[in-house]
Amino acid sequence: MYRLVDEPPSLDEYLDLRRSSGLSPKSPEQGALALTGSWYFCHVRSDADRAVAMGRIIGDGGWYFHVADVATLPEFQRQGLGRMVMDRLLDEIRAKAPADPYVTLVADPPGRRLYESLGFVDVAPSLGMRLSL
Repeated sequence: MYRLVDEPPSLDEYLDLRRSSGLSPKSPEQGALALTGSWYFCHVRSDADRAVAMGRIIGDGGWYFHVADVATLPEFQRQGLGRMVMDRLLDEIRAKAPADPYVTLVADPPGRRLYESLGFVDVAPSLGMRLSL
């Protein structure tokens, strides 16, 4: 049985979920800011009270919302936990955002089917870009 929690996991759990699920590792300083600087955060706990999946929303709370850090530990994947997290994230936007929010994410290959099944579409002709400093 799994329990969805409407708050971030601990810092250690956040860093482990990112690293173990294949997302880029982050420093404790970066992780601490992610935990406190999010518009909304949720995670899933197992029967053993272990954080096994998570996701968060960053944004301005007005019109722009970016889904980030959607991650599930490998041994808990393919059990619907990613969908549980995404459903909760999107429900939060529907419940609290003003009309017509702009919701984005960066879809890594493992998550694309899930995101498409939830209605996310390619933003072409726009192209996602990043800057390394």
